[in-house]
Amino acid sequence: MRLVLLGPPGAGKGTLAALLKESLKLVHISTGDMFREEIRNKTQLGCGAKLYIDKGELVPDEIVIQMIEQQLTNNSAVGHGGYMLDGFPRTCKQAEDLDRILERIQQPLDYALYMTATLPIIVQRLGGRRVCRKCGALFHIRNKPPLKENVCDNCGGEIYKRADDNEATIHTRMNVYVNNTQPVKDYYKNQGKLKELDGDKESDEVQAILMKMFRDK
Repeated sequence: MRLVLLGPPGAGKGTLAALLKESLKLVHISTGDMFREEIRNKTQLGCGAKLYIDKGELVPDEIVIQMIEQQLTNNSAVGHGGYMLDGFPRTCKQAEDLDRILERIQQPLDYALYMTATLPIIVQRLGGRRVCRKCGALFHIRNKPPLKENVCDNCGGEIYKRADDNEATIHTRMNVYVNNTQPVKDYYKNQGKLKELDGDKESDEVQAILMKMFRDK
């Protein structure tokens, strides 16, 4: 199976991706994870990307495309078990570039999964989200609090609130999404590859609906 996950920040793409990675044994390619790794290592790429991410803006296409192409071409597992792109593409230009890459490596996309979500749910999810500085594990102050306050259950690292998870930046990110990313939905709809999911639902319910969708195709 070869998939991309689309939808606004806070729609639940990351949670669903973790479930699908386990159930379908897919290579999970997350632009968010890649950028956080670069930022954590204080690379030149990471420092440049951080300037955009902290303001809720999109990282320039040429930087993102380069990272994605490296991931798709250098990982042999992509051609064996399939892949799942999480957080990419975010613009029609990125979608077009991705199609060219996938055509070259002969790994065309099966579906684009579009997760919708309402603004109150997004604000609640992102505003309460916490991240481990060391391993990147995700927590939520209400839905998934750590066993020990501000300490990661997995590695003991410090848990913090991302700079772009404050309410003002969340609204900015939503505006950026509407203006830049939503047209990607029409791009894949015109290709007949779009599948829509209700991101307001709980993640296990969304997964069950999606797996049934795959079985009934």
